[in-house]
Amino acid sequence: MRTTYMAKPGEVERKWYVVDATDVPLGRLSAVVASILRGKNKPTFTPNVDTGDNVIVINAEKVALTGKKAKNKIYYRHSRFIGGLKQRTAGDFREKDPEKLIETSVKGMLPHNSLGHKIGLKLHVYTGAEHTQQAQKPEVLDISNLI
Repeated sequence: MRTTYMAKPGEVERKWYVVDATDVPLGRLSAVVASILRGKNKPTFTPNVDTGDNVIVINAEKVALTGKKAKNKIYYRHSRFIGGLKQRTAGDFREKDPEKLIETSVKGMLPHNSLGHKIGLKLHVYTGAEHTQQAQKPEVLDISNLI
């Protein structure tokens, strides 16, 4: 009788990847990064175990917004007070806080539970080409062949 392999949290090997966001559409970048964070690129993927890798996204301010999304796509948030609805366009979001734009997009593609929160903590986004995780010896991941 053949059994399905189920990964255990202690035996998962994690890698570090660096992804350059220059001129990559936001949605495609987010989909690839979310898949790697979850571990879906590994043969040992188990839905209820965090089998994913750590991802560093650099050049967040150069991410592409296709079509008219820079003007027409609106992100909403509410302060929970009367009249507290705040809105911001994607272009304004990219201009003022590009790291938060990518984090919001990627975390929206992860599971909305405690495991999804743990997975989201492995995402590191930076404006510019420098990052602080050189000690982990991250591999450069070319996502042009994955999208």
